[in-house]
Amino acid sequence: MRVGIEAVTVFGPGLSGWTSARTVLRGEQPFVSQPTQLPPPAGLPPAERRRVGLSVKLALALAEDLFARSQIAAAETATVFTSSGGDGDNCNTLCESLASPDPMVSPTRFTNSVHNAPAGYWSIAARSMAPSTSLCAHDDSFAAGLCEAATQVVADGMPVALIAYDVPYPEPLHAARPISAPFGVAMMLVPVSMNGNAVLGVIDIGRPVSGQLPALGDRGLEQLRHGIPAARALPLLIAIARNGGRDTVASLEMSHRRVLPVVLHAEVAV
Repeated sequence: MRVGIEAVTVFGPGLSGWTSARTVLRGEQPFVSQPTQLPPPAGLPPAERRRVGLSVKLALALAEDLFARSQIAAAETATVFTSSGGDGDNCNTLCESLASPDPMVSPTRFTNSVHNAPAGYWSIAARSMAPSTSLCAHDDSFAAGLCEAATQVVADGMPVALIAYDVPYPEPLHAARPISAPFGVAMMLVPVSMNGNAVLGVIDIGRPVSGQLPALGDRGLEQLRHGIPAARALPLLIAIARNGGRDTVASLEMSHRRVLPVVLHAEVAV
């Protein structure tokens, strides 16, 4: 599949939005791991803003920053949200409640625990009635989300916003499913038939093949890639940041010793 990338952003340890993250991904500034910094979800009413957890805050920060960088209208754009586990804090609290002598579940916590909660809050924030898909594919969730979003772009001929995010679980779940820090990436994918849209690059997505990826040049970024499923997007983010007018292979690691071949072409207008 071939699609264009019209805009991109990232939030994670030491990576706070595309403008600052790009200099790190290019190697112009050293990567310094710091706690993930997120802006508040500006589009939500105050009541909803108080109820949401970290996973929703991360997903909405990504979506809001992506559309701020895009020329495409938020309310009219289909979305794909993908996460390896969703809201770990709510999952942990619900497990504790169900294991207690009085297993009562808060309605608000139950509402926020469902996997498509970020998509629902985004529809409120953006006043959007556009289609939305929420996915989970364990460690392959970013690759699955990228393929799903690209498939919709090619099939429907319309832009699709991809939002991939992961947040840590608290103990004791963290011991069984360690995720090192909150991290997320968002991309605006557009059809190559949309004349006049300037894009950061055009990607060709192949079928998964057997293989392993070489380590990233920066040890800190490599630790992120291994420690957070959504950070498996880093090879593609680095290729976009360093796009120097030539084709680049930016394959994505998948489970079972497979890789998803992604070729980033030079900057063009589609």
